[in-house]
Amino acid sequence: MPLSPRTRFAGHARFAPALRPVIAGPAAMFLPGRQPPHRRYHRCFAPTDSDTIMTSPADTTIDHGRLADFIERKWNDEIVHELTAYIAIPAKSPAFDPDWQQRGLLERVVVDAAQWAERQPVRGLTLEIVRLPGRTPVIFFDAPATRSGTTETILLYGHLDKQPEFDGWRADLGPWTPKYESGKLYGRGGADDGYAIYASLTALAALDAQGIERPRCVGLIETCEESGSFDLLPYVDALRDRLGKVGLVVCLDSGAGNYDQLWLTTSLRGLVSGELQVEVLDEGLHSGVFGGIAPSSFRIMRQLFERLEDAASGSLLPRVFHCEVPAGRVRETDAAAAILGDLVWKGLPWACGQDGRPVLPTTTDPREALLNSTWRPSLAVTGAGGLPPLDNAGNVLRPRTAFKLSLRLPPLVDAAPAVQELKRLLELDPPYNAKVTFKPDAGAATGWNAPELAPWLAASLDEASRRHFGADCAYMGLGGTIPLMNVLQEGFPSAQFMVCGVLGPKSNAHGPNEFLHVPYAKKLTAAVADVIAATR
Repeated sequence: MPLSPRTRFAGHARFAPALRPVIAGPAAMFLPGRQPPHRRYHRCFAPTDSDTIMTSPADTTIDHGRLADFIERKWNDEIVHELTAYIAIPAKSPAFDPDWQQRGLLERVVVDAAQWAERQPVRGLTLEIVRLPGRTPVIFFDAPATRSGTTETILLYGHLDKQPEFDGWRADLGPWTPKYESGKLYGRGGADDGYAIYASLTALAALDAQGIERPRCVGLIETCEESGSFDLLPYVDALRDRLGKVGLVVCLDSGAGNYDQLWLTTSLRGLVSGELQVEVLDEGLHSGVFGGIAPSSFRIMRQLFERLEDAASGSLLPRVFHCEVPAGRVRETDAAAAILGDLVWKGLPWACGQDGRPVLPTTTDPREALLNSTWRPSLAVTGAGGLPPLDNAGNVLRPRTAFKLSLRLPPLVDAAPAVQELKRLLELDPPYNAKVTFKPDAGAATGWNAPELAPWLAASLDEASRRHFGADCAYMGLGGTIPLMNVLQEGFPSAQFMVCGVLGPKSNAHGPNEFLHVPYAKKLTAAVADVIAATR
């Protein structure tokens, strides 16, 4: 879709956007009929002498009926369609697609989102697709303040890269076959986190449509988050001067305990991942002739796991992977457990167990379940190598076993020493002198514990939640990882954080049947607009 020289917006004046080429960008794969963007553009919605962004003097009172109507129309008429097209593109994160640059799929979703964004009626908006050599692209947009006297900036964050397909999708669904059903948009990436740029700019446009004054807002939309955001730090450094003094970070890549109220994420776990391999032979051997002489690489793997994990409970044994839970976070967990009750564990897609009843969770206590998933470490095997498919498994002693490990760390545990300790524990004095190697993935991420909530933000969140959801804002940690939050807290120590998201019950990000709960996303968009307007 070519960039238009003039654009008309319903209910708004016309603008003559100034298009200025900045640097050349690589060609990519595009939808039929769409021209490759050989240049990166600034687009500025600057009123001409005869045009104006608002038809009345600036006001500070939001007409919430108009706000809700604006957001409803934008989602129904544009965003759901944009996200449907986005879901159909397998724009996997670089960790899952080493040839991402050649395929051009990340480039494609970035260009699609940028072309939608540059059409939005946000006052003074400029936008760039920024590309550093050899790194995944990011979108950077800047909406200047419409309120005089403000010195701080609001940073809006999201990402467009996706997790891989996984299996187990419902027969009529698939990761790249979007389907809208009963208010839910199914498919990979819509909820995690493709909707973020659309919701963020819609919140700004909804305020500007009423002439509601707001601070300066900038956006940073990356394409490496699902790989640990290892490309993001160079971009933050490159854009640091243009970010300005960040006073509030709005991140829409998080979760919700239910769909009945606004949920603020107050902590995130860290992540260390890598490949653990055990080698005992140079080639496979007859299991009957040599079984009992050559040790099993799988049995050695089990012995290594015993160094890390209590097999009965799943608890991690090394204390270096644990931290004390702050008292305030314990109180928040107690409150969240009281709200959610058994929904914490009953909503999972449990298999039918041995006795015909569902498989049981590690605990049925909602408080302990929440603490387990937010403030305690957990270990998962997410992939395996050296194991043939079942239909090709002969009577052979396998020469090696390899596992992909994912270790979630509590928010206050430093990932750098943790990954070194994990490597030491696994490789130290291996049984039978087997060759044991642990190769950590790039981008080990330390978790995040939110700073104390400012009274104005707490009040704004509660008011927004009551207005749009009919209930107070709730608070809870999230077991996932968003590497940028810790980086931003270190870089902007006085900043406040609004970390929210649409990943509520059964939304199943990273797994099969992922969906975006569209009614909740609309209300969240309105809540973001309210908080932006309340920021001083």
